[in-house]
Amino acid sequence: MLWPFNHFKRPRVPARSTIETIYGMIVTQAREPLFYRDLGVPDTVNGRFDLLLMHLWMVLRRLKSVEGGAELSQALFDHFCIDMDDNLREMGVGDLTVPKRMQAFGEAFYGRTAAYDLALTDSDQALAESFCKNILNGQNIDKARELAAYARAALAELARADRAALTQGEWRFPAPQTVGSAA
Repeated sequence: MLWPFNHFKRPRVPARSTIETIYGMIVTQAREPLFYRDLGVPDTVNGRFDLLLMHLWMVLRRLKSVEGGAELSQALFDHFCIDMDDNLREMGVGDLTVPKRMQAFGEAFYGRTAAYDLALTDSDQALAESFCKNILNGQNIDKARELAAYARAALAELARADRAALTQGEWRFPAPQTVGSAA
């Protein structure tokens, strides 16, 4: 018998350990020194944030395309927001300022992901230009091309991962130096 109130149940939330595993993979990859040393990403709070957003965008994009991925995507994004909130507070940002900064983070995330999605459907050059503008502060289009080649390789790696691997965090990002030397 179908219980009439089943549709009022909260959606099934992915296991916290899975979210932490996937988010940890994103953060670890975004902290890879090669991005800063060899690919020209500024080693600043903003540079690190932009690289984190790029990796989060790639993972969320892939997760949304698999069954059950929407819930995982949302949980991962929520974890990102909590992490950003926690980081702001650790840096000493006041309680009245945190919501404004979080709104700016949200705008940055949605603006960049929309630009990356659009560029991805256009061309490699468009993706490089988008990364140049948003990650490399409008400088060094050659490094942006290498970053775009890396992103394409990472997206291809994510596309090869099956649903189980994706939803359990059992996949890996490619190494940036491999992509950079192949480009």
